[in-house]
Amino acid sequence: MEAAVVDAGSKLLKAGLAVPDQAPSLIIPTQMKRMLEDGSSVDNSLLEDVTIDPVVRGCVKDWDAMEDLLHHVLYTGLEWEVGNEGQILFTEPLCTPKAVRERLVQLLFETFNVSGFYASEQAVLSLYAVGRISGCTVDIGHGKIAEKAFFLPANLIDFLYCHVNRTSTDIAAVLEGAVQHIASRRFEVGGIDLTKLLAQELGKSNPMVNLSLSDVEKLKEQFSCCAEDEVAYDRMLRSCETEEHTLPDGQVIRIGRERFTVGEALFQPSILGLEAHGIVEQLVRSIATVSSENQKQLLENTVLCGGTTSMTGFESRFQKEASLCSSAIRPSLVKPPEYMPENLSVYSAWVGGAILAKVVFPQNQHVTKADYDETGPSVVHRKCF
Repeated sequence: MEAAVVDAGSKLLKAGLAVPDQAPSLIIPTQMKRMLEDGSSVDNSLLEDVTIDPVVRGCVKDWDAMEDLLHHVLYTGLEWEVGNEGQILFTEPLCTPKAVRERLVQLLFETFNVSGFYASEQAVLSLYAVGRISGCTVDIGHGKIAEKAFFLPANLIDFLYCHVNRTSTDIAAVLEGAVQHIASRRFEVGGIDLTKLLAQELGKSNPMVNLSLSDVEKLKEQFSCCAEDEVAYDRMLRSCETEEHTLPDGQVIRIGRERFTVGEALFQPSILGLEAHGIVEQLVRSIATVSSENQKQLLENTVLCGGTTSMTGFESRFQKEASLCSSAIRPSLVKPPEYMPENLSVYSAWVGGAILAKVVFPQNQHVTKADYDETGPSVVHRKCF
């Protein structure tokens, strides 16, 4: 049986058997709904806290919920059989705490009785997915949706957003398969920040429309785009055609320049009230901290990851900003091989994990049950690096 590969993000969990040239067979929301003892779901009108987020900013925070989620993924989704569990590879975000790594390996060996385990950082795996072992990754994650409100009048949107946790964009440098943490950065703008921004902008232009956060998320995915450059964005602000869209509840919303504001915030963080450089300048400044002989190899092998990077116009805007940056060596994007699945940026870490699983498990480079029994959870730091 092929090893299982699991990439548990804050918004989506991707899982499947290690077949690198295929998309993961299971892509499900990570967020879970609390169930009553009889198996029915909790009525939103009765309880505020009805959802659970096992994963926050890429790291497991609720281990009981994570255990339930993995049980569903492995035994129902991937059809593992109790008593005949296989090997598993997990992807990890940058700078995963040691305690989290140890708790995960303990859960998998002691509760799920896996026969082998391996973990690798998502930045490394995303490069593997495009056939590289050195380069840079720009990974725009999602984050966690607030648990307290899902439907509010537009004039109460600001109240909702004070309960939403910020997520981030991870910029990582990888040399010969190893993350250079000194040159890696967390850029405090991510998918959920853009959802918040879109909701605020739509609330201003559509004050009579009641917006739910899930509606705004869908509008962002459907309409958001990047202007060609800053001049084009300024032109859109002055004159932009609006389009009407009917929400699931029958309300009609008008959307125009707001769609461009979402993408522009990644290149002009001041739109979000942040005193920070745009995403391309952040990348260049990060790589400037490594030795000069490695900078060219890193920047000329840049990979975009995460669902936000698939926004219409984002890649071309990124390339244009790269061509204008002040650095002597400018970022250059790596195109995925033609035989790879479409929309690779959305699950590139999972694909890279599937590639790595075909190596580490046959070559016995993973944590075995005997390794775990002999050393305990700390063995993960020696075998998975």
